[in-house]
Amino acid sequence: MESSGRSSENEFDDPVWDTVSPSPGSGSLPSKSDGSRRHSSSASSSSASANRDSSPGSNGRRTRPSVTSIASSLPTVREMHDRRTSSRTTLPVTTQPHISSLSSDETVVSSKKVLTNFEKVVARDPRIEEERICRLSRCQTECLRQRSVYDRLLGWADSSYGRLTNQLLSPFMQSRRRPPLPAKEELVSLAQYYYPARADVKVQVCDFGVGRAERTEITIGQVEEYWQSKPDWVDVRWIHAPLGLGLTHSSVEDIFLHDGEPGREFENGGSPGWPYLETEVLNMRSHKNFQEMRDVYLILSNLTELDEKLDHSSFKNNHNPSLQSDIQWRAGHRAMSAGYWSLVASDMPWQLDEGLAMGIRGPLEGLQPIARHVDPQMLSAHPFYKDSHLVRNVFRCFHRSDGILLTMSSMAGVNFLDKKLSEHLSEPVHAIFDNENASAPGYVFSAFADQGTTTWHRRTVEWFLTYLITEVGVTPHAQRQGFNAPDLPVAYQAVIQDLKRRRHAPWRKNETVKLVRDYLACIDELTTIKLICQRQVELFKGVQQDVRKFETEYNRARRLPDNPNGESMHERVKWALTMVKSRHDSFERLLIDAKESMEALFQLRSIEQNELAIVSDSQNKAILIFTGVTIVFLPLSFFTSYYGMNLSTIVDTPRTEGYFWKVCGSIALFIVVVVSFASFRHHLKHMWRDRWLAKPPSSMV
Repeated sequence: MESSGRSSENEFDDPVWDTVSPSPGSGSLPSKSDGSRRHSSSASSSSASANRDSSPGSNGRRTRPSVTSIASSLPTVREMHDRRTSSRTTLPVTTQPHISSLSSDETVVSSKKVLTNFEKVVARDPRIEEERICRLSRCQTECLRQRSVYDRLLGWADSSYGRLTNQLLSPFMQSRRRPPLPAKEELVSLAQYYYPARADVKVQVCDFGVGRAERTEITIGQVEEYWQSKPDWVDVRWIHAPLGLGLTHSSVEDIFLHDGEPGREFENGGSPGWPYLETEVLNMRSHKNFQEMRDVYLILSNLTELDEKLDHSSFKNNHNPSLQSDIQWRAGHRAMSAGYWSLVASDMPWQLDEGLAMGIRGPLEGLQPIARHVDPQMLSAHPFYKDSHLVRNVFRCFHRSDGILLTMSSMAGVNFLDKKLSEHLSEPVHAIFDNENASAPGYVFSAFADQGTTTWHRRTVEWFLTYLITEVGVTPHAQRQGFNAPDLPVAYQAVIQDLKRRRHAPWRKNETVKLVRDYLACIDELTTIKLICQRQVELFKGVQQDVRKFETEYNRARRLPDNPNGESMHERVKWALTMVKSRHDSFERLLIDAKESMEALFQLRSIEQNELAIVSDSQNKAILIFTGVTIVFLPLSFFTSYYGMNLSTIVDTPRTEGYFWKVCGSIALFIVVVVSFASFRHHLKHMWRDRWLAKPPSSMV
């Protein structure tokens, strides 16, 4: 046991190993005569090297030397020079570690070495890049074909809610007629492009072993076969399915956990009774693609003639023994429909003000009402983010004791911010995983694609899960590419500065209302991001306690790290916690700044209104005098004009006074009616549309 003067954190950072002989079959444990050991944490490697020559004290602990002994053991300048000279020629056998060391060309993947290894991170294998470009070219061709169908569908849908003038003039003018609806086969293909059938959803299977890694692309219809077992050379198998919260997500999760024993529990990182990790991830989507997804869902889901063919395609290519029956049972249990549109609705990414946060339990809570029109965000006011839309997705992880990890999330946006953001946003969402410069899951696989688990601190599913959740949870950020793009706090700071500039602009009609709306939109976005960051901080604090517990258990079991030079779970979580804390503090300051700026706007406008009231008071007095004069003389003018008319004395006019009122009164009434319709035309138009025309769908059923 450690002395009482050392805290639990120090115990974790500097674990103590009893100097006992290794048990049979555990050749990785050092012998008593080794005289040296490696720490599990690379952060404490410097302290380890400083104390290697220290003899172990009682009970297997190193004794803490006194100040006198330290001073007496300090080398002279001559001795230091001799040591440096001898170290260049030979390396003492006693200082060599007991485990196999990495070669000089092998790089340990570490979040602390992102900037030092910047050239390695940015550079890409030309062969792999060429293959990715070919796949991307094929995806772009299909994307252009589907967008042409989308444009025709959108023209048909918008014309059905067009102006009344188009309907009246359509029999006479070709340009006013409603465009034809695309063919049924084209609409089915369009629906399956944006929302693939559940059995056809692409799934990534990544296998990691010592010095080796492989990636296989399968579909949901084959996924049960791949989580039953894994090859002998594989330490960890990672299955990533791009499924949002819904019936399919819930069924895949339950079948996966039922087919194997659960892994080590993350009691503090998870929730009570649910020891699995999940976090909410912010990612960038193309504003155009986001709008297209909503249009396709809300327009095609109302075309009932497509339902039969789409429902049949949902599980046409399903080869799983349990998935389809489980989904149907779950739909009946939840009193939900297991149709095509009910299953694919979970693929819809959430805006910042939509959906629920972490802790969602059932598929019903994942389906939220959506509006067809996507309002632009205040973030898009920044020139760098003008074509992007910040969305939120839940990233959930489930691990088993057999080394298989399942992650599910509908996140298909850009995680890493760099100068090529517009190019990344233009790529189809189906191919974003292959772009390691944009996708965090794609980067995680590429980080270990060459060496597999060789660089892992521990070749366990818990270590990889910790690495993955910390890498994904801190996005989006610009650190991975060397900060060559403005980060989110920087962009929002520029937006707030622009709002302050508009606050001091001269008063114009309706400008204050628009400015207040922009302030409120900015405050809502900052509040949501701050809340997500706050929950991420709570998550990583819990994970930090869990990994400390794991390391303590490893120490008690005498389980040495597989690679002492690798990055430990504690270091990963500490780095992620620092990142999210810094982001949380930044958005908290921005939120306070935005609120104070809006309050200053209200005060400034109140002062301006008081000044305008003083000016208008003098104008009101002048208008009062003019009104009094008008009240006196207006009736006199009317009566003198009325009684002064004498139609019978007009030459060649046999008409009477009644004829005059019929003509002039009708004209006057017509003018009044026309002016009234012109003044209230917008209100009357909405009343007519609500009563006689079909309204566009505004929410999911």
